Amino acid sequence: MRIRLPWRLFISYALVVLTGAAVAYVTVRLLAPTLFDHQMSMLGGGHMTPGMGSGSSGQDGSVRAAFLSALTTALLIGTLASVAAAGLAAAFVTGRLVRPLNAVRAATRLIAAGHYQARVPVPAEPELAALAADVNTLAGELASTETRRTRLLGEVAHEMRTPLTALEGYLEGLIDGVFRPEPEILGAVSDELRRLRRLADDLSTLSRTEEQRLDLHLVSTDLADLARQAASRLAPQFSDAQVILTVAAPGPLPVHADPDRITQVLTNILGNALTATPAGGTVTVQAATAGHSATVAITDTGAGLTAMDLERVFERFYRAPGQPRRSSGSGIGLTIARNITRAHGGEITASSPGPGHGATFTLGIPQNPSAPAQHSA
Repeated sequence: MRIRLPWRLFISYALVVLTGAAVAYVTVRLLAPTLFDHQMSMLGGGHMTPGMGSGSSGQDGSVRAAFLSALTTALLIGTLASVAAAGLAAAFVTGRLVRPLNAVRAATRLIAAGHYQARVPVPAEPELAALAADVNTLAGELASTETRRTRLLGEVAHEMRTPLTALEGYLEGLIDGVFRPEPEILGAVSDELRRLRRLADDLSTLSRTEEQRLDLHLVSTDLADLARQAASRLAPQFSDAQVILTVAAPGPLPVHADPDRITQVLTNILGNALTATPAGGTVTVQAATAGHSATVAITDTGAGLTAMDLERVFERFYRAPGQPRRSSGSGIGLTIARNITRAHGGEITASSPGPGHGATFTLGIPQNPSAPAQHSA
């Protein structure tokens, strides 16, 4: 049978007190008679009176016995008093220690049951106060995670509802004979299905990146070369939208990265810049070195961002002001891009002079100068 912590603490204090009392009792009981005899011999030797030999000896023995009896009684009473006082002190200290721990246990039970608003009162003891603060921080983080999870479910349902409603309308029109199965109608149905498929794929990628289960095939590569290739692939789309695309990416910028994943990040940022920039605008891709990092800055002259929106653009399903709600994106591309970049030990940041003045997204990855860069085909 296991003894509970309060009793273990109390017993440990009691054992310490009993050990100290026993040592004090034995020490005093052994030393006091010897010291008493020594003092009495010194006193008798200094004041010796003739004719008092045997009577004095008997009187000294009685005094010694009386002293030892009184000493033993005093020691027993003192030991019992000290044990009683120490027991009360041990009970008080044990209660002071156990009460905050019980509060932590009660709070963790509530948190485990889903009551994330539960908080632990912060005690005066620094160590226990730190424990209570950590539990309260954990509860706050879990509450925030639950809020994001609930919001994500609502956002996913909203994103799926639009293409599903469109598909339902097309199918009902085909069944009722309002639409004929012509290439235009079937193409529109195919577009909605592609949106659903892309949303499902992006959600799967998002889940893997946030759970750090993303497979990365890291090799030595050139970030500047990856930026040029991504811009080259999207150049026809920029041309069709009448948006000028300029690239300034002198290399090499050697990094240790997964070329496919970094290309996915660059393509996403370029695609968002194209969507945000009106005809006649400009998107600039510039690769450079910043400290120990290789960076690619993509700047557009599009809708721009407010100071409040600079961090929100990386949230799930957030769409920048001026971007059409029914764009081809799923709304979680930048979230995935940031998670991929952080998996490489890098970061993506956003900056903007303000609405209507464009924005800059900067991708930064630690350089790998020790290995030669391999250009991707």
